[in-house]
Amino acid sequence: MPAQAPDVWVYDSVRTPRGRGKDNGSLYTTRPVRLLAGLLDGVKARTGLAADAVDDLVIGCVTQVSDQGACIARTAALLSGFGLHLPGVTLNRFCGSGLEAINHAAAMVGSGLHDLVLAGGVESMSRVPMGSDGGALFDPDLVLDVGIVPQGISADLLATLRGITREDADRFAAESQRRAAAAMAAGAFSRSVQPVIDENGQVVLAVDELPRPDTTAEKLAKLNPSFAMMGEQFGLDALTRKVYPQVERVNHIHHAGNSSGIVDGAAVALIGHREAGERHGLKPRARIRAVATVGDEPVLMLAGPMPATERALKKAGMSIGDIDLFEVNEAFAAVPLAFMQHFNLDDSRVNVHGGAIALGHPLGATGAMLLGTALDTLEDRGLSTALITLCIGGGMGVATIIERV
Repeated sequence: MPAQAPDVWVYDSVRTPRGRGKDNGSLYTTRPVRLLAGLLDGVKARTGLAADAVDDLVIGCVTQVSDQGACIARTAALLSGFGLHLPGVTLNRFCGSGLEAINHAAAMVGSGLHDLVLAGGVESMSRVPMGSDGGALFDPDLVLDVGIVPQGISADLLATLRGITREDADRFAAESQRRAAAAMAAGAFSRSVQPVIDENGQVVLAVDELPRPDTTAEKLAKLNPSFAMMGEQFGLDALTRKVYPQVERVNHIHHAGNSSGIVDGAAVALIGHREAGERHGLKPRARIRAVATVGDEPVLMLAGPMPATERALKKAGMSIGDIDLFEVNEAFAAVPLAFMQHFNLDDSRVNVHGGAIALGHPLGATGAMLLGTALDTLEDRGLSTALITLCIGGGMGVATIIERV
C-alpha cells in the first residue's frame, strides 16, 4: 500500500454453521442466497449500520451456476436489510475465494476508494455440486498438456514428496476432530456463528453439523484410500511424472476421513478504515497487516500456502516466529502437515480449534470462516497476530496476516 493509505480494520465477522453438503443435510432446503442475506442482516443488526452505510459487497463463490449464478452477491444484498443501497460483486479464486474477497475489500479500503466494505463467501455444495460449472480445468487437452490431475492425487503427491505417511495423516485428522469437538463444547465459535433461520422464524441449524467426535486414528486406518484406483489404473499418476520424474510411485494416503468434508455455509466480515468506523460508532477488532497471492506449480497444486505465507510475511516485515496462530485450510491432511514441516512449526499454533477435516470446507466461504476463527481465537487467548492461508486449485495460494487491536 502507498504510505498515505489508511490502515485497514476488521470490524466484525460472522458465519453460518456448516451443514452437511448432501440432500439430507440441514441446510439443503435453504438456498445459498438466503444463507448470505441472513448474515448481512446479522451484521446490520450487530453494528447498527444504516442501509446506505456500506460501499460494496464482495463475495467469493466457486460454483457460480444454478442457485449460485447471476451475481449472488447482489441478489443477496437485495434480499437483505441493506436492500437496493448495497451493490455486489462475486469473484472466484477457487478454494481461496472467501479470503480473496476479504483481501479485495482490504485493497479497496486501503486505496482510499471505499470506506466500508462487506466481504466473505458462500457455497451450497448440497444444492450446487462441486464441478457442475465445468470449465477448462476439466478439458482433456489442458489436462494432458499441463499434466493437471485431480486434487486428491495432487494431495497424495504432496505427501509422497514430503514423506508424509498414512499414519501421519490419520493422526492429524483424528486430532482435528478432537480439537473441533473441544472448541464446540467450550463455545469457542459462539461469538461468530449465527444460526440459520427459516422464513417462519424457526431455527434450521445452530451449530456445525459435520464433526464426528468419536473419530480415532485407529478407525481411520480401516478406510481405503480414495484416489489409488483413479491414479494407478486410469494412468493419472503417470501424468505427474512430467514434472516429478523422480516419483516412481505415488503413495496414496488420503481418504474421506483425512480430507475436507463437503458442506454448505456462508461467512462475511466488515472491513473499513478508522475514520469510517469512528463515524459509525464501530470498534475495530483487528488490523490487516498484509495480504498475498501467488501462482504455483499446477500439478502439485496444493503447495501454494508456503510461498503465499513467505510473501505475506515479507510484505509485513515479519518472520514466521512473529505469528501467534495459523489457520491453514485442511483441504487434505497433507497440506497443513507439509506447511508445518516447511516452516518447522509444531501443531500448538496451527488450527488450534480443528479445521476442514472435522468442520468441512464450503469452498467459496472457507477463507472468510478461517479469518473469523483466527480473530475470535486471538481475542479469547489474548494473543496478537494470526496468519490465514489456503491452497487453491490450479496451483495458487492466498494468505492474510491480521493483528488484534
